[in-house]
Amino acid sequence: MTTQGNTSFSLDAVKQVVIGAPFPNSAEIHERLDKARALAVFASDPISSNAYATEAIMSVLILLGSGALQMTMPIAIGIAALVILVVFSYVQTILHYPGGGGAYTVTKDNLGMMPSLFAASALLVDYTLTVSVSVSAGIRAMTSAFPELYDYRVVLAIGAIVLLTWINLRGVRESGTVFALPTYAFVGGVLVVIGLGLARYSGVMGARLAPHPVTIEPMGAISQFAYIWLILRAFAAGCTALTGIEAISNGVQAFKPPEAKNAAATMVWMGVIAMTLFLGIAFLATHLAIVPAENDSVLSQMTRLIAGNGILYYWVQFFTMLILVLAANTGYQDFPRLSSFLANDGFLPRWLQNRGSRLVFSSGIVVLSLLSSIIVFVFRADEIAMLPLYALGVMLCFTLSQAGMVRLMARGQVAARRGNSRTPP
Repeated sequence: MTTQGNTSFSLDAVKQVVIGAPFPNSAEIHERLDKARALAVFASDPISSNAYATEAIMSVLILLGSGALQMTMPIAIGIAALVILVVFSYVQTILHYPGGGGAYTVTKDNLGMMPSLFAASALLVDYTLTVSVSVSAGIRAMTSAFPELYDYRVVLAIGAIVLLTWINLRGVRESGTVFALPTYAFVGGVLVVIGLGLARYSGVMGARLAPHPVTIEPMGAISQFAYIWLILRAFAAGCTALTGIEAISNGVQAFKPPEAKNAAATMVWMGVIAMTLFLGIAFLATHLAIVPAENDSVLSQMTRLIAGNGILYYWVQFFTMLILVLAANTGYQDFPRLSSFLANDGFLPRWLQNRGSRLVFSSGIVVLSLLSSIIVFVFRADEIAMLPLYALGVMLCFTLSQAGMVRLMARGQVAARRGNSRTPP
């Protein structure tokens, strides 16, 4: 009996050292996030996707030859318009569903249980891919600056997942504080590069930047159908810029009161920041005729061409690596939370709805880390190869969620008209 007691005591002591002392349930309100921390936690995925969204478009267009890369900017504008539409649609979702739940809750309430399970399944897959893709892209930013690390990319990526798992097991507020610096440092660094690039491209500052000299011929004779298909494929690839947008609507209850108002404001700021970076990178990459390369990202090439190999280049690469790795935190915030909703409704094991000693869904966090590590290993930490897996899940979630909101709004309008018709003149 004494031996069992000592063993239990020692395990609890180790757990407190690694994860931290347990929080009482009354501390939950104090663990909630202000808008600045919430932006770093929930919006790091769509903001950080700027490191590879433009490259995803160009990686398809290059099949048509380097001349086709001029279509990057028009495609990016179309994607930005779609993102703005989705952002403001999710603002309505937040205001109507302040309890959180996102596509799953909206679809369940307005379209029925079976469509909601499709939405939930797609979301769980996408959150798992968010971790795998973000971490792999972050390691790629590191290997772009330090090519000698390329052969160790899988080990580095899985190591980053382990680190993220530990940070998230320590609690929401603590993880938000850790992630704030890389997020804002990345945004600031890329904005400086974009501003400097626009100034140099227009000739306002120093010698005018010349386009990249590399020329690549089309892969062969391309029919009109194949040409149109590749353009649409490039648009779909660039829609990786939409990943993670729903995270805020899922995590409304992680905000400080008033929860819905703070979440909606954070959603708008996320859209503004993400699309400013996306359009700036797309414009410069297009007009500087940068060509995607396997071992050197488009953002890395663009930054080097604009700022050289100085402090700014390594600043952007370092914080690109950090924010991409930490952008996986969007998955860590929403996969466990959505799993708890599904467990509560009886569609996943009940233990997924239990909170750990630090008031986080620790079981969901561990499951997510295992699944994402398997994907990284299978795809050898190649985020571009993983991106097509996003397409169906992301668009399915958005379609079901927005269809549910359309039905909700339509019912509200019908009810309002009926109420007005019954009002005596």
